[in-house]
Amino acid sequence: MPEFWVASGHHLTRLDARGWMQVTDALLLAWFARPEVLPPPEACPAERALHARLIATPRAPVSHLELAALADPDARENWTFLLDMRDRLLRAGTIEGGYLSIVREGRRFPVVLLNQLVQLILRNALEGCEDAQVLRAAELMFRPQHGHVKDDRLLLADEELVQLFEAEMHASPLTAMFSGGVDGLDVLGGGNEWTYWSRSDAHTTLLNFGGDPAARAGLARAIEAFLAHLLGLQVTVTPQLRADDIDLHWFVGLDPAGTAIGNALWRGETPRDTLVGLYRLDFADPAPVRADIAGHPVWLILGLAPDGGVRMKPQNLVVGLPLKTGDPVH
Repeated sequence: MPEFWVASGHHLTRLDARGWMQVTDALLLAWFARPEVLPPPEACPAERALHARLIATPRAPVSHLELAALADPDARENWTFLLDMRDRLLRAGTIEGGYLSIVREGRRFPVVLLNQLVQLILRNALEGCEDAQVLRAAELMFRPQHGHVKDDRLLLADEELVQLFEAEMHASPLTAMFSGGVDGLDVLGGGNEWTYWSRSDAHTTLLNFGGDPAARAGLARAIEAFLAHLLGLQVTVTPQLRADDIDLHWFVGLDPAGTAIGNALWRGETPRDTLVGLYRLDFADPAPVRADIAGHPVWLILGLAPDGGVRMKPQNLVVGLPLKTGDPVH
């Protein structure tokens, strides 16, 4: 079975009887050892001591006084968020349970931390998946993308990679010209899907979201797996080619632009944002669905930000579906 997303740390977790990931010392240690967490050379002694203690004992309690002693205000904020997330996960006992508590409580965390949890959850939910289009499309749920139109097709590239190319172009235009930038990346499909496995952690493939039905269907399968694993919901998600005559009893914006499009349609207005993905979600079992929505589809709307970004918010699926209760169906 091909491996993928090794950087997620999924291999450092253990599964409980429900199949959810337990929070292990090995996973916490990997987080504390990440380059962006390591104290920089100019870090104060208090930050260095805190980091050393957590490397030795990843579950060590950290008081507010210890955090207040950090000289750099940015370091204080970053450590506060990271340790708050750690403590919430430890209290919940699992990655999935901790993520649900964070989302349902509306606790604000940096996007990078939430995306890290979503990648772990999707890695667990998609265990055994051998469809590269599904896995590449699933990256939209935890890796911001940048839209790139070529030959009238909307291609999605990893936003961080695009930023690296742009920085390289400014630093050395000649080098950028030879590298090809985003245009030099492979578009997934047409028989090259086998290459995805060796570079899934590099995020160096383009997704032909606008021109390849397999790419749009891949995101549908990823959403189905996410909801089944996290909420115990059996749903069918179907990509739509047309956006007219939809039964807009309920919609979920998959990103801020998608939410803006849905709100405009709800008010009978013409959306200003660009629609890039429309999906119909149907529940296999109407029992968990609110009575006033039962029998109607839920529309999932994905849009394009003004700067060309596609930045999904999977938490909208957790809190935005018309369920009778916020508790998992498990």
